[in-house]
Amino acid sequence: MGFSKKTAVLVTFSVNTSKFDSNSDRNKFFKNLYGWEQTVPTETKEYHYHRKGILDTMPHSRVDQSSFIVPDANFDEVISFFEQWTNKIIWKTFKVLLEKDEMDEMFEEAE
Repeated sequence: MGFSKKTAVLVTFSVNTSKFDSNSDRNKFFKNLYGWEQTVPTETKEYHYHRKGILDTMPHSRVDQSSFIVPDANFDEVISFFEQWTNKIIWKTFKVLLEKDEMDEMFEEAE
């Protein structure tokens, strides 16, 4: 076991549903964050696609429905995304310190 430590950020958020223009607008936020599954039926078969959200583009570990951990290196990208929704969501961030092995394992499991 190494003593190397890595910093990451725990991000928690809550949605102010009344501030969204519609349910569709709120769903757009979640789809853009987490991605979504799309099924396209044809006459002979169905095609399934995963449409990527911002978290699909970086290592992360989902802690709960409205919280996740990302490496420090990806923090600015997450905050830029959240800032686009400033009037509709509230978020808080917390620095966390993880052993390198622990962080590698956490993000490997999340993929």
